[in-house]
Amino acid sequence: MNKLAVNLSMIFTEVPLIERFALARKHGFEHVEIQFPYELSIDQIRQQLEQHQLSLCLINAPVGDLMQGGNGLAGIPGREREFYHAVQHAVRYARLLNVPSVNLLAGKQPLDADLLPCLEILSKNLKLAAHILTDYHIQPVFEMVNGTDMPRFLIQNIAQAQDMMDVVNNPALKMQYDCYHMAMMGEDVLEGLQENIAQIGHIQFADCPNRHEPNTGEIAFNKIFYWLKHSHYQGYIAAEYKPSNHSEQSFAWKTQFFANIS
Repeated sequence: MNKLAVNLSMIFTEVPLIERFALARKHGFEHVEIQFPYELSIDQIRQQLEQHQLSLCLINAPVGDLMQGGNGLAGIPGREREFYHAVQHAVRYARLLNVPSVNLLAGKQPLDADLLPCLEILSKNLKLAAHILTDYHIQPVFEMVNGTDMPRFLIQNIAQAQDMMDVVNNPALKMQYDCYHMAMMGEDVLEGLQENIAQIGHIQFADCPNRHEPNTGEIAFNKIFYWLKHSHYQGYIAAEYKPSNHSEQSFAWKTQFFANIS
């Protein structure tokens, strides 16, 4: 049975992060993910998870300046030490909060750098991170991000992700498959899931092209969710979208597609 989660970094943003756990439980979720939980202490998050009977299923490792328009850490020559410390910081949160997966964002190719050295550094960093995380029984995942929203992102499509997995050559490393990003890249979202499900460790969804909730765009989520519910995939499926209106009014899809899944 698939496990449904809600992303607290993009949904319920009408209130501060620490108040979003209660709203997740109010709307019937048992699992949450947070892109970057580090504004809250481990004790603050643990208290919220325990109070509202939630599990935290995914966090991202810190990414340096990526979210402020910079290039990030993982694929940038010369920033290997910063990446190592970022992974260690994520491990501490994941271990103490029982988080099963950590996402490692590749970052962007700098304007003054060649692509190949960046990919070589990325592969070395992913190898190191996968080794560190699996030592603590944490699953490493990495994400394909579309080049429209984030130009020069180092891993944008399924083929690039497959190539990177071949180079890293660690069976613990899995793809984080975001339906929105794949649709934005022109991938067949359902076909991509079907052909790569054994290499996918975490799934996220938002509709395309505006990244709102399902049924606001072009993605046929009825077919995708039906296939996932009847597949052998046992991981998390997380709502990671920008609500088209108020967050609490954006969950019609949950009743439609996941009536018996919390």
